[in-house]
Amino acid sequence: MSAISFSRLAGVIFAVVALLQLVRAVSGWEIVINGMSVPVMASWIAAAVAGVLSLLGFTASN
Repeated sequence: MSAISFSRLAGVIFAVVALLQLVRAVSGWEIVINGMSVPVMASWIAAAVAGVLSLLGFTASN
């Protein structure tokens, strides 16, 4: 796999993660891990971080 293909794949994966985190944050879905509830604010932060990583992946593939 070439570096360009890898960067595009990483960009797509991070875009999907960002979209799912954004949907979770907007919908307010509850996530419980080991009996502890994960706050919705964590999804907003995760969506922003994954979105930036996605942009970096797509930018690196050009």
